[in-house]
Amino acid sequence: MKKTQLAGGVTGASRGIGRATARALSAAGFQVFLVADGSREELDAAVTECNTESPNKLKSQWGIFDLERADVAQAIVEATLKAFGRLDVLVSNAGIRIRKPFLNFTADDFNKVISVNLRAGFLLSQAVVPAMRAAGGGRIIFMASQLGIVADSGAALYGLTKAALIHLARSLALELAPEGIIVNAVSPGPIATEYYEQRMQREPELRQRRLDAIPLKRLGQPEEVAEVVAFLATTSATFIHGHNLVMDGGFVIR
Repeated sequence: MKKTQLAGGVTGASRGIGRATARALSAAGFQVFLVADGSREELDAAVTECNTESPNKLKSQWGIFDLERADVAQAIVEATLKAFGRLDVLVSNAGIRIRKPFLNFTADDFNKVISVNLRAGFLLSQAVVPAMRAAGGGRIIFMASQLGIVADSGAALYGLTKAALIHLARSLALELAPEGIIVNAVSPGPIATEYYEQRMQREPELRQRRLDAIPLKRLGQPEEVAEVVAFLATTSATFIHGHNLVMDGGFVIR
């Protein structure tokens, strides 16, 4: 994109991959609207990081929204447009995990995970298209997962939503191409987020199992995912369209 004063929105931006992505977009010259249901303290700290990273001293903003609610998608887009007057890139990153044996999942589990991981990105995309269309184009990037491609015990519901996001990216890429809206997905493998580190503390054998399965023999870092998202958000190589970029240290090549 060869525009100035670009604006982006990132969901799930109070920590982990989302927070790193907001910083990376800020460093690339974006004003960023950070969306999460986290605490004011977390979001204040994340916005301060973004403002520090900004080469043009642009000021990012944040908003607390509950993505389990279907009616917040339009409100998020409107808040971003009110803050910056435009929305060039949407990064649908927010996600939750509920790990259980398949037969133990409840209808409430299903509704909760689907609403945050899948429905939110679907509705946000619908809400943002008119603004991107009016601007002559934009980028939509879905944070999918390696587990949308391969299976893992206890992750049937999470994997289902991530596989659906990969398909959604392809479907929107096909439909929105004439509008100049570029759509892609990113599928990280095991990343050293707070969630993952806590899980490995509870399951000490998990770390070694994961390292044994990754040819590079290490976990990824949130900043590495953020760099890929920033590339997709800013590259002039717009022929990258409808793609699911897997970054998992080589896990799925086996």
